[in-house]
Amino acid sequence: MSLLDAVRRTTLGVVGAGAIGGAALTAYALAEARAYTLRRVTVPVLAPSSPDLRVLHLSDIHLTPGQTRKQDWVRSLADLRPDLVVDTGDNLAHRGAVPIVLDSLGGLLDVPGVFVFGSNDYFEPTLRNPVRYLLPDDGKRHTDTPQLPWPELRDAFTGAGWSDLTNRRATLEVRGVRIAFAGVDDPHLGYDRLDDIAGPADPEADLRLGVAHAPYLRVLDRFAADGYDAVLAGHTHGGQVCVPGIGALATNCDLEPARARGLHRHPADSRPGDPGSSWLHVSAGLGTSPYARIRVACRPEATLLTLVATKR
Repeated sequence: MSLLDAVRRTTLGVVGAGAIGGAALTAYALAEARAYTLRRVTVPVLAPSSPDLRVLHLSDIHLTPGQTRKQDWVRSLADLRPDLVVDTGDNLAHRGAVPIVLDSLGGLLDVPGVFVFGSNDYFEPTLRNPVRYLLPDDGKRHTDTPQLPWPELRDAFTGAGWSDLTNRRATLEVRGVRIAFAGVDDPHLGYDRLDDIAGPADPEADLRLGVAHAPYLRVLDRFAADGYDAVLAGHTHGGQVCVPGIGALATNCDLEPARARGLHRHPADSRPGDPGSSWLHVSAGLGTSPYARIRVACRPEATLLTLVATKR
């Protein structure tokens, strides 16, 4: 065999191995995006005399009419019988998805709930290069696509009794626990109006919760400074692509990747009981872009948060 033939054979072997590896990774990423997972997290945030509360945190469902497996899985969550549902946005990914979302939520709409919307509730998704999420934010937002029927979804949610927290405050009593909420419209689009909800959280409430779609630091800082016990958000998709041993590569906002999903403190170096601090739960969400239904080492999720008494 000549040297040239050997080089050609080696090159073809490397290319072939790369193609096989790429195909295997793609197959894994496609399967991971459909491996719907329920996370269970305990948050010590209630007064000692309060009953435990079961809060279902839903985010980034990104539903389309054809995603029947995801619809069935979301529908099954009603069997958890939560005390409260918190929906942190990006429910839609298709113009015809509103009735699909409502049908999938099913019995959860009979449970007390609160919600905010994200950019993908407002605007039709577009085909984008996923590599851009690894680059610095250029500030461009895709608000030039046709709007989705979000007013129809909002009216259905509020008609079911859920509270709209779009730059608003609200109060609910759940199992005898008085909860004060504050929420903002999507910070990723710059729709948040912090002045509308700023100020000390209700000191008479038993629990104070902040709600946002995208966990931008300006929003988390405001909620923590105003005395909210915990903040719930989504948007990050948990990084969408994670590296084992390293974690998330990006968050698509200014939150650091180490807190792209799960339960953390805010500020990150604070401890329970510190003034001006809160718990932060970021949901990795249930969906993907309809144009790239992949996730790597980051399964789609909903989270059942069990709120329990703090240790005094």
